[in-house]
Amino acid sequence: MTLDQKLQQLTGATPEILPDLPECYGARHVTGIAELGIPTLRITNGPVGVGQNDCVDPALATDPNASPYAAYTHPSSAKATALPSGPAVAASFDPEVARTFGGVIGTEMNNLALHVFEAPGVNMARLPVLGRNFEYFGEDPYLTGTMAVNEIQAVHDQGLIAMAKHHVGNEQETNRTTIQETIDERTLHETYLLPFEMAVKDGDVASIMCAYNYVNGVSSCENDYTLNEVLRDQWGFEGYVQSDFFATKSTVPTLLGGMDLMMPTPQQWAPEKLKAALDAGEIQVANIDTALERRYVQMFKYGIFDRPLVQTPIDYAAGGEKAREVGTEGAVLLQNNGALPLAADVQDVVVIGKQTQVYAQQAVAGGVVVGKPMGAGGGSSDVVPTYTVSPVEGLENVLTNLGNTTANVRLVLVDDANNTATIDGEQVTFDAALDAARDADAVVMMAGTISEEGADRATFTDKSGRTRTDIGDDLDWYVDKPNSIATVDGPNAAKNSHTVDMIKAVMAASPSMAEKTALVLKDNAGVAMDPALVGPSGPAILEAWFPGQEDGNIVADLLLGVENPSGKSPFTYPYAGQGFLDNVTTRQFPGDLVDGKQTVEYTEGRHIGYRWYDANVSGECAPAADGSNPCVAFPFGHGLSYTDFEISKPVVTPKKADGTHPIKVQFFVENTGDVAGSEVPQVYVSLPGSANEPPKRLVGFDKVELQPGEKQRVEITIDPAATSHPLSVWDADADRWTTPTGDVKVYVGDSAGDVALAGTVTVRTPAGQAH
Repeated sequence: MTLDQKLQQLTGATPEILPDLPECYGARHVTGIAELGIPTLRITNGPVGVGQNDCVDPALATDPNASPYAAYTHPSSAKATALPSGPAVAASFDPEVARTFGGVIGTEMNNLALHVFEAPGVNMARLPVLGRNFEYFGEDPYLTGTMAVNEIQAVHDQGLIAMAKHHVGNEQETNRTTIQETIDERTLHETYLLPFEMAVKDGDVASIMCAYNYVNGVSSCENDYTLNEVLRDQWGFEGYVQSDFFATKSTVPTLLGGMDLMMPTPQQWAPEKLKAALDAGEIQVANIDTALERRYVQMFKYGIFDRPLVQTPIDYAAGGEKAREVGTEGAVLLQNNGALPLAADVQDVVVIGKQTQVYAQQAVAGGVVVGKPMGAGGGSSDVVPTYTVSPVEGLENVLTNLGNTTANVRLVLVDDANNTATIDGEQVTFDAALDAARDADAVVMMAGTISEEGADRATFTDKSGRTRTDIGDDLDWYVDKPNSIATVDGPNAAKNSHTVDMIKAVMAASPSMAEKTALVLKDNAGVAMDPALVGPSGPAILEAWFPGQEDGNIVADLLLGVENPSGKSPFTYPYAGQGFLDNVTTRQFPGDLVDGKQTVEYTEGRHIGYRWYDANVSGECAPAADGSNPCVAFPFGHGLSYTDFEISKPVVTPKKADGTHPIKVQFFVENTGDVAGSEVPQVYVSLPGSANEPPKRLVGFDKVELQPGEKQRVEITIDPAATSHPLSVWDADADRWTTPTGDVKVYVGDSAGDVALAGTVTVRTPAGQAH
């Protein structure tokens, strides 16, 4: 290769008609060099399907009115299956669901002649209002890593490159390109790097994406510590590092700091800038060769040099079927007071939602807004499907399949002020809507928390995103443009839908409402719950996340009992006013100005999600006598079923261990109910007090399918040598993992809030031993 050829291969191309695929106008590729046999490398975004896939309407290339970003975001993008969101995959607590998810993506990437999948996203739900939580796998690093590894392997199995992102500390969308994230080394390794470590060591991930933000004072894409010392030297990563789009800040530091591919355009790696650096002796040709070699090795490994760019038709029906399967596996039944499942012969069903919100009207994915088709939201995870299924359509479809052709499903939409409503489009008073709910056989309310890349669910005094006035961790907060910073007033002012008041009014319509009413949530993440909605007088609550194109069918399958809910929440749902976000400082979010730079500090350390509540960091969350947490409405790992389960007779062996040999946790799981279902027993450990760790951490789980009356023995192994470091802590001084000595308590249960002590293992690690 000539120097010019090498430089051209280091970056993505400016928007162009693809030489290999003239039917595509694209800007997510590295243009190939035909005379050298180097193929065009085509990249698609994720993580919830094949979105922004390097192929929009070629007419946009010459349209003078087209946006300069049309090649990246235009809704004429090649179509694909809009899958359920990342939390749905995580909530399945089933690695096979992650493989199914990755398999759909891999199949459709091959159909569209794509090579690189910019996913999975493995950032943590440090902030429940993080705009991209729906792309990720929740608040626990072990669960996140487990799901990511299986999705990666499914994509790789199809001869494609998976790309774990965003490395690292990319837990805030507000001012994400300039935000300074300060994370102590121990917290960084044990919480935020851990899923990436699992992706590298267990998933053999081919690529890593560096992020927009700064980590401990250094831009993520030129961070020698995270990209070279940790990623390559400590973990042995052999793939390549690609920048997030427009994330880079420099020329020389990025190349020397460990980045290998700049996307989407040459920017700081424009040929003239790299040649100047070469002439000045700041970089060597060998640095360029290394960057290219890392990527070419992966391209050869996955056969990309060996196959032509040929597109084939996508089997949209097959993709939709898999999407429906993933969605039903990942939905979580948070509460049920007898309303669910609905009777198959139900006659009068009222679906209630807000006029200004999508939940009861349209299929829901990230960034969807009322009246616009799916895929028009503008975020990088948008997928353009060939069809969507609305909530009412889904209920009608499933009722018909059950033989009920006489049911009447009515759509009731209520205004924000709860003054007026429409019933199937006819204007009525809110009182008339309540009458309809009171008289119906079944009532299904729908609400949630829409979000999108580019902003968090919070309100600020102005577009600078520096002074917050409110955090939208509830069902009422919304904004017209979820991908833009919300302000107190102005064109993107935060608004109040008064959804919670609507739900309360419906529940108060008659004394028997709890017996026939379900609330379906379609959420970005867990959400703070009004106490009035939780408990015997509240509705049944089904969390469906962002179900994607099969929304209506997924929800209807679960409401009508065609599918038995088996998901477990990957988030904690606090009571309103008692959560982490009610106690968060401005330094924690959105950051304070330090030396003129907006700086966030993870002062909570390793206490995120359920660990924050377990540790009673606020002083208001001391466990009650029954072990429940007064701050938590629904704990991490919680999820009900239409049957009942019992976990019994736990045994932990051995009683003493040397810190290297596996620990076995055995117990029985029995279906004590009347229908078949699946339970997810979870194993947590509490490390010795000397470790100075949060009270417990998830170290294992298993999804067990059982027929009525069936009992099964389950064994979960805790391997101290596992990549997830279940019994270890990061020693920042020694730059290694160490295993604390002392008593390790092992817990088994069906959520982080409902565990029983299974046994204690005394760990004795020889002095100086680590893994």
